Amino acid sequence: MTHLAMRGGAPVRTKPFPKWPVYDERDKQALIRELENQEWGIGSPSIDAFERKFAQFCGANHAVACTNGTDAIYIAMQALGVGAGDEVIIPPYTFIATAIGVLTAGAIPVFADIDPLTYNIDPESIREKITPRTKAIIPVHIAGNPADMDGIMQIAREHNLHVMEDAAQAHGAEWRGRRVGAIGRCGTFSFQTSKNLSSGEGGAIVTDDEECSERLRTFTNCGRVKGGLWYEHHELGGNHRLGGFQAALLCVGLERIEEQMKKREENARRLTGLLNEIPGVSLTGSYENATRHAYHLGVLRYNPEAFQGLPKKRFVEALQKEGVDCADGYLPLYRYHFFRHFQEKMSAYHELYAGKADYDSVQCPVCERVCENESVWIFQNMLLGEKSDMDDVAEAIRKIQNYADEAF
Repeated sequence: MTHLAMRGGAPVRTKPFPKWPVYDERDKQALIRELENQEWGIGSPSIDAFERKFAQFCGANHAVACTNGTDAIYIAMQALGVGAGDEVIIPPYTFIATAIGVLTAGAIPVFADIDPLTYNIDPESIREKITPRTKAIIPVHIAGNPADMDGIMQIAREHNLHVMEDAAQAHGAEWRGRRVGAIGRCGTFSFQTSKNLSSGEGGAIVTDDEECSERLRTFTNCGRVKGGLWYEHHELGGNHRLGGFQAALLCVGLERIEEQMKKREENARRLTGLLNEIPGVSLTGSYENATRHAYHLGVLRYNPEAFQGLPKKRFVEALQKEGVDCADGYLPLYRYHFFRHFQEKMSAYHELYAGKADYDSVQCPVCERVCENESVWIFQNMLLGEKSDMDDVAEAIRKIQNYADEAF
């Protein structure tokens, strides 16, 4: 008799988890108002309203909306004066946008290893990667779990480095009670479809620094400057502006985000308690000063030894067959095709990168172990479900553990 669904047994659940993104009548009315005001781009009151509300939400003085989270990183690099030949320290456990934003500015991503508890960039590894060419550090608040901002800001002060927070997955997360994104010189956000605050596509950069905010807006808006003429362009800026329809959706999204955050936190607490009863699997930890987790992902730490040596990929397949949406997550960034063939892919910039970016030799042992053996993702929309949904996740994991021999 087989038990696991991947071998023909009955799955733990057939009911779908909550869909994402969500909308209600407020979103429909906001889009209709935007349609009728006939100012869908520059001049839309929705854009100004969103920037003001998002800055307030983040506890920042300024917010500059833009096209997406990748462009936000590139724009921030420009505004901070990071450019050709500069080195920017980033984690390898992140979406490729973190590196692409750096490269688009002509700078060189340098990979520092991650912390084994939180999967965030490790400050001690950052120290080891600093050279005279280092210009900035980009901590990524991975999965909505704040990075060690005390340690990172201390290193930045010691070496006179910029800190630009990649908070694409961390809307509303907090470090010592302060919203992430507004702790470093500036912070970037994404509003892509999967994100906890979404308009399909979109991004924003927040900062407390007025001069920085003006530079951010210049590089977002074709190089124009505050008080300048429309056809007066001072910098090599692009058109990275957010549209009015997206801003309208984001304004409504901000009305419901606190309620959604509380729901995710409630379900994460329940799931944590359930997983505490199952050896070999848990949610990633947080630093003591991480006072709020945004839970863009619930990241499981999976130990194959507790599942009869079942490889992570087979565990993920088995969990999916039991009706639990999940994924095995990232590879280390430097293991992707682009970085393995970096010099070839960037041959047009040979003089800039030759001899300065050898990603074949990069080793981040913790990240490699995490990606190969440990990390399993469950998605934020699942954490918007009911307590019974969390019970099903735990039941499916326990079932796989009990019958792990069937999954090989």
